[in-house]
Amino acid sequence: MGRHATVAGRMAASAAARGKVFTKLAREIMVAARTGSDPNFNSRLRLAVDRARDNNMPKDVIERAIKKGAGELEGMTFEEITYEGYGPGGSAILVEVLTDNRNRTNPELRKIFTKNAGNMGEMGSVAWMFKKKGVLDIELGAVTEDKVMELALDAGADDVVVEEGFATVYTDVASFSSVRDALVAAGMQFDKAGLEMIPDTRVALSGENAKNALELVEKLEDQDDVQAVYYNFDAGE
Repeated sequence: MGRHATVAGRMAASAAARGKVFTKLAREIMVAARTGSDPNFNSRLRLAVDRARDNNMPKDVIERAIKKGAGELEGMTFEEITYEGYGPGGSAILVEVLTDNRNRTNPELRKIFTKNAGNMGEMGSVAWMFKKKGVLDIELGAVTEDKVMELALDAGADDVVVEEGFATVYTDVASFSSVRDALVAAGMQFDKAGLEMIPDTRVALSGENAKNALELVEKLEDQDDVQAVYYNFDAGE
């Protein structure tokens, strides 16, 4: 295979990955817009739109998703479901889903769990191990660790963790928007910004358990109806 073909293949894969991200973001916007199409009066919609903008989603695509969610344009109706399960080594996994057909999604997720050394759990089986928090990742370099800490903590953040060239800012749910606004006003850009389910404690995995757990998460994330996967394991190297 020539270099041109290899580059073309990578570009196609990148375009496909971006398309999948846009699809997931559009679903979140549509669901959020059900309770109001103005982000200024709908905090969930504002968060979804901010995430879409952070991912360079075109403005017209965002506006179309809002109109579909608000019923101004025809669109699918999605149901929100959180599935819970166990991975290798006793690890805990949460899977957030937006689906137009739970009778399709449920068996698909169960199959992914069982084929990848895991199993689905009952509602409430592992959710108690996680708490919802605001998370903002900022690449250090143009901005210093001290500057991020100063601005974030002054704006009401709970914690700032620096690791591998990134500062990760953690907030409670109520403070997330104000902290994000303060960092944006200072000219900061985010590698990731949103509300996530953060585990209270983590399980260290190694060897086959670590490999299988990472593969399970990857397969779950690839499923079309899955919006996010959260887990409480560390897989080391």
